[in-house]
Amino acid sequence: MTAIVTDPPLKALTGQTIRHYEANAQAFWEGTKDHDVSQNLAAFLGACKTGSSLDILDLGCGPGRDVRYFQSIGHRPVGLDGSAAFCQMAAQLTGCPIWQQDFLDLDLPAQAFDGIYANASLFHVPRQRLPDVLATLHQALRPDGVLFTSNPRGHGEQVHGQRYGHYMELADSAAFLNAARFGIVEHYYRPQGLPCNQQPWLAIVSRRLG
Repeated sequence: MTAIVTDPPLKALTGQTIRHYEANAQAFWEGTKDHDVSQNLAAFLGACKTGSSLDILDLGCGPGRDVRYFQSIGHRPVGLDGSAAFCQMAAQLTGCPIWQQDFLDLDLPAQAFDGIYANASLFHVPRQRLPDVLATLHQALRPDGVLFTSNPRGHGEQVHGQRYGHYMELADSAAFLNAARFGIVEHYYRPQGLPCNQQPWLAIVSRRLG
């Protein structure tokens, strides 16, 4: 683990993270395809409007596990990932639209989605650019649209191997979300049923304001 002391080119940080996933795409799929994320899916969908098929953006969709789930229950998901290998895998798995985009160069249509599901992905956005990324997600959501985020807890910016991470606790996460005009609906820590000091993940459900 290496602390981020200087301010390297941000694209280099995201680029090396994407290259890590490119090189380990199949192993990542094998290691995560059976993860139980039902709590996250339920929290996200429970905050979205009910009684209709939803337009959902899975931001950082990886090989497409959750895109497939959203599709299976009648929604209209679109996946997005920076890794070409993940995008190809997700497209083959689901047949859904999958967009290859770096989080630092997002190009999203305005008010196109009822919900954006960012499970274990936004912590790869460098702190300096997180306000810009959240602003882009805000404009991509319809009024009262829902943003779900789940990220590892902690403090500061670090590199684990090749992967960059920006780690925050609730107060810092809330400050970024509020500044981007999101209102927090609920938050919780994972995995369920453990003491808080053994729950390394922070999940937040928030809603677009304005």
